[in-house]
Amino acid sequence: MCRVTEEVAEALAAGRPVVALESTIISHGLPRPGNLGVARDIEAAVRAGGAVPATIAVVGGEARIGLDDAALEQVATSDDVVKVSTRDLAIVAARGGHGATTVAATAHLAARAGISVFATGGLGGVHREARDTWDESADLVALASLPITVVCAGVKSILDVAATLERLETLGVAVIGYGTSTFPGFYLRDSGHPLDWRVDTPEEVAAVLRARAQLGTDVRGLVLANPLPADEQVDPALHDRLLHAGLAEATSRAVRGKDVTPFLLEFFHRESEGASLQANIRIILRNAELAARVARAASTTSA
Repeated sequence: MCRVTEEVAEALAAGRPVVALESTIISHGLPRPGNLGVARDIEAAVRAGGAVPATIAVVGGEARIGLDDAALEQVATSDDVVKVSTRDLAIVAARGGHGATTVAATAHLAARAGISVFATGGLGGVHREARDTWDESADLVALASLPITVVCAGVKSILDVAATLERLETLGVAVIGYGTSTFPGFYLRDSGHPLDWRVDTPEEVAAVLRARAQLGTDVRGLVLANPLPADEQVDPALHDRLLHAGLAEATSRAVRGKDVTPFLLEFFHRESEGASLQANIRIILRNAELAARVARAASTTSA
């Protein structure tokens, strides 16, 4: 039920750098028809950074580690592709379905295949109403138990960022800023929350990964938080205005639980007239390229 493409398998066997990529952003995070082109651009960004891309999804009941162009197009354009977290993988596979993997599911399959670096846009986290709903992303639990480095732009700013950072600390997941001493806020360069640790080069990240392996702390994930440049972020005033308006509209429409995040993301995309969508695309392309450089530095160090 799990297939690794020849290119990815050969790279892993030879110790060459490989970067895992999620597929939920392709099927559920970006609008059609441009999502397919962006998916190809993400893979191209990994290659430009010197690594082999391994986009992960479930196609026809089979977990795929690396997608050919036909499978990538199916994930991007088919109406029967469901969002799949770790708990859903076996069910979708047993039924022969198509699934786009979340951060948690992608990290699980990547780790099983021996891939240690993963690029995404933003992590899931603790939701703002979690005190009442206990709503917390499975991404956090996955990072607490998988030896994988996730390059991201922090967590989505529509979440409770402070609570998410507290949960990551409790779960033993290290968080390092790349070129920053503050935690990014996805669309925003700075969420307002300081970080204890910062690195400025892929080689510094590779040194941390090597030390984690030697000390045995690599049984948990590592979050490498890569912010957008200030001139590429969503205007902070616009962001705050849309966030308050979106939360109010979600409440008025009784949107709850797992439906809140996609509702708010769509609200941002619509009301910002595409500004948040363009920021989202810039985020994943930058993270894909950085993840490739980190994977390359790590493979050189271990060679």
